[in-house]
Amino acid sequence: MTTETTRTLVIEREMQHPPEKIWRALTHSELIKQWLMENDFQPVAGHHFNFRSTPMPNWDGLIDCEVLIVEPNVRLSYSWSTMGQKFVVAWTLTPTETGTLVRMEQSGFGPDQEANYRGASYGWNKFIGNLDSVVSGL
Repeated sequence: MTTETTRTLVIEREMQHPPEKIWRALTHSELIKQWLMENDFQPVAGHHFNFRSTPMPNWDGLIDCEVLIVEPNVRLSYSWSTMGQKFVVAWTLTPTETGTLVRMEQSGFGPDQEANYRGASYGWNKFIGNLDSVVSGL
């Protein structure tokens, strides 16, 4: 019997905003669209939704998701399924003296998914930078 080990991508960034403002950008569909993708997200556990992007060869541009955890201003988690791969994305907001430590974790990368892991790292760093910009404008 073999056990397959998975990897988790973790990105942390301190933002100079209170958790409530960041939470708003993480959970309001129109704001999510500004920093991540088109979506039909609702912050309700059990809600099924999609992120939508421009289709590419071998990808229809859809990411199927389900909201797993909603703890306002503290924690948000959802499944993230695309092209036969399933992940969990979890956001944790921790107040600091000058703002909020934002922690994003994407778990479920298999040992044969190094290229996907690197691509996700690049993408999430870009998206989190976009998130900070959107929150700055609130």
